[in-house]
Amino acid sequence: MSTAIVVGGGIGGMAAALALVRTGWAVQVLERAPEVAAVGSGISLWSNALRALDALGVGDTVRAQGMAEVSAGIRDDRGRWLSRTDLATLRERFGAPVVIHRARLLDILRAELPEGVVSTGVSVREVSLDGRVVHSAGTASADLIVGADGIYSVVRRAVCGEVAPRYAGYTAWRAVVDIAEPLTEFGETWGRGARFGMAPLADGRVYCFAVYDAPENAAGSLAEVRGRFDGWHHPISALLAAADPNTVLHNDIYDLPLLSTFTAGRIALLGDAAHAMTPNLGQGGCQALEDAVILARLASEPDGLARYDRERRPRTQMIVARSARIGTIAQLSARPLVTLRNAAVRLTPASAQLRSMAEILDWTC
Repeated sequence: MSTAIVVGGGIGGMAAALALVRTGWAVQVLERAPEVAAVGSGISLWSNALRALDALGVGDTVRAQGMAEVSAGIRDDRGRWLSRTDLATLRERFGAPVVIHRARLLDILRAELPEGVVSTGVSVREVSLDGRVVHSAGTASADLIVGADGIYSVVRRAVCGEVAPRYAGYTAWRAVVDIAEPLTEFGETWGRGARFGMAPLADGRVYCFAVYDAPENAAGSLAEVRGRFDGWHHPISALLAAADPNTVLHNDIYDLPLLSTFTAGRIALLGDAAHAMTPNLGQGGCQALEDAVILARLASEPDGLARYDRERRPRTQMIVARSARIGTIAQLSARPLVTLRNAAVRLTPASAQLRSMAEILDWTC
């Protein structure tokens, strides 16, 4: 039986482990955190990701977490619609997206893995192209090493050397909150150098995020964020007021330069370790799920890792670049440019929006 070590127990790592187990591999997941968890954050799963989850056998379970009747679009900070998403056509053309808490998605994936596959509290220190892994509990080796250890990947060093992430110029605060008023709308509000997003979850809570231009590694507080978005349309202030300072997440936004390869020797990179992207298309986790399914499909075949690289690198790097461009537009701060941007968004027909999404959402396994 072929053996694999998956470094990283996030969404991409768990999906890769499940995909490999389902194709007959013996798998060990090494996760440095003492437990597998994700606090205060949701994830958007578009139709391409849901097809990947179908291939993993959990698509219907994840779809059951979605909201049936919601509206979506982009507003300005006064609440005026810039763009409305044609959800009926979206569902018919691609399938409805699902917004789910990351912890819930991880629970669904992990529940499908055999007992003993996931080892927590194990930090990987070094990986060799011949499949040897040095970690805090000793050493191990395998036929395949999967680098699913995020944007600051240790595994990536063996494939590409040192690669410094690129700061996008903006920072994000993310939270999952309880509010008394039911929310049936998801989407974003665009201001000047700042954005706010919200999405209802099936359990009645709301996933929300606040994004604004800031120097890299700048300090900040939730109170400052509340002040920054004060005066924006309802229910933004209520959502921020409900956020718990003990569980809210604050992260600067980065992506990766385009790597020359995702594979070397017995190693394959996936997810943020290979193609960390800004969150402007909601595709970071979606692409990790695609990676996992394709890697498992090809890993046992002759020249399989090279084929994985040829299939995944162009697609994911296209999405990295597109997401960065959208972020640049969404974060415009000069008043004249914001006025032009908002007018352009208003004038863009819904059909054009759907056509632009097709290249990403039409993906199949």
